[in-house]
Amino acid sequence: MERIKEIERSIIKTYRKELWARFVKAIDEYQLLKPNDKVCVCISGGKDSMLMAKLFQELQRHSDYVFDLEFLVMNPGYNEKNFDLIKKNLDILGINAHIIKTDIFEIANNQEKNPCYLCARMRRGYLYKNAQDLGCNKIALGHHFDDVIETTLMNMLNSGSFQTMLPKLKSTNFDNMELIRPMYLIREKDIIKWAKYNNLDFIRCACKMTEKIQNDPERNGTSQRAVTKKLIHDLIDYNELVEFNIFKAACNVNMDMILGYRKDGIDHSFLEEYDKKDDEDN
Repeated sequence: MERIKEIERSIIKTYRKELWARFVKAIDEYQLLKPNDKVCVCISGGKDSMLMAKLFQELQRHSDYVFDLEFLVMNPGYNEKNFDLIKKNLDILGINAHIIKTDIFEIANNQEKNPCYLCARMRRGYLYKNAQDLGCNKIALGHHFDDVIETTLMNMLNSGSFQTMLPKLKSTNFDNMELIRPMYLIREKDIIKWAKYNNLDFIRCACKMTEKIQNDPERNGTSQRAVTKKLIHDLIDYNELVEFNIFKAACNVNMDMILGYRKDGIDHSFLEEYDKKDDEDN
């Protein structure tokens, strides 16, 4: 019990500015919570989602309004070692979670094409369905600031599109369900510092595909996200504010100076408004 209290104090006191303040700011700035919400806090077993669960516990204690929490761990097919570590950390952190077993890894890894895409899609579907069964109207995922800027840059470099990871999204497949990302403003380096400070060890991405890449010296660190993470780090030598500028770019789009955009699935060109400007001037 004493260790739990120490971990909780480290969130509120030792890392108040880096973790607690940024968590609360994201919830307020992006209006992620409302009174009487019931949030399904989705825990993968990694450092990000485990910290998110503790932050939500603290918020519930200190909030000015009432909301409910359900903690959900979905086991997509972790090996015994990783699953035991997840259960150990739930106990250490004082998180009472529902554990749902699935065969997602087995199904996805048997696909020759796009196993990662299939895995992510199936996991999201299971999360929404189980959250809905628990009576929740929101699911919370542990994506942080670094995930946001990496995703933004990956889309630009690999998809030729400018789109970011939003702090909240309404589900198109599950009625009255919303996805929220309350870790949106928290830096990954600060999550790592918190985990080390408390001598906590969490699983990494534990699917067979990732394990295969990590155990192959020629392929380790070659995923799009790993390469993008390194690219952003290298760009800091060019401009120390590059991380924040990538983030800021997503809310500072000059619509007068872009070639085109997509809205509600419909593509638009700058030419649609180009001649209208002359007509208005005349």
